[in-house]
Amino acid sequence: MLSAVRRQRILDWIEEEGAARVRDLAQAFEVTEATIRQDLERLEGTGRITREHGGAYLNSVPAQVASLALHHRVEMDRKARIGALAASLVKDGETLILDAGTTTTEIATRLTRHADLTVITNALNIAMILGSVPGFAVHMPGGQFKPPTLSLSGDKSVEYFRDILAGRLFLATAGVDVRLGLTYPGFADLQLKEAMIRAAQHVYLVADSTKISKASFTRLGDLDLIQTFITDEGISDADARDFEARGIEVLIAR
Repeated sequence: MLSAVRRQRILDWIEEEGAARVRDLAQAFEVTEATIRQDLERLEGTGRITREHGGAYLNSVPAQVASLALHHRVEMDRKARIGALAASLVKDGETLILDAGTTTTEIATRLTRHADLTVITNALNIAMILGSVPGFAVHMPGGQFKPPTLSLSGDKSVEYFRDILAGRLFLATAGVDVRLGLTYPGFADLQLKEAMIRAAQHVYLVADSTKISKASFTRLGDLDLIQTFITDEGISDADARDFEARGIEVLIAR
């Protein structure tokens, strides 16, 4: 892997997790700890992270958590349209799972018009959006707090979802590719997402079109994990046909 590509993926990891340890990064990228320290030194020069003994952390975390703002707030017009379309599929009285993320947060803000929903989410901000709606039941797992996504993760979260049965899951991703499947910046949430998928009768991937044909660092699995892909009009006709040829329903938010 080229050093520039590796540094970008290290930054993606830290932006997803909030922090990273040199030892873990060296093992994941199969390079020496000295190489990782050099990478972190270069990344620190961008002003995005700060090095500390044994690792580094994301500079924006304290202000972001204090304001309950998600880190990855890009392509918000596309995500708002996807959120509106996804929310329109939900029926009153249903039980559903909402993954953490900016697109799933857009879904949550539009679910407040529904009635008698049961929502299971690992996202604190989504729980706060929906928890005050009269007639809603909002449930959360335990686990370790991840500041950039305002979410809970880890073994306790995985165990919680093993006892859940929901009609729909709205799943987030960092990248989706016909060949590579669903990919993410780090390892921490892979088992949790697998548990969410097993708990749902129908899995909707919600991702804006900039994530199509994009590969991140870790792989969750093939596209057969999902039944429906909700995206925006930026998807090409060829990409839409490729997804549909694999038995995936493609819904385009306009």
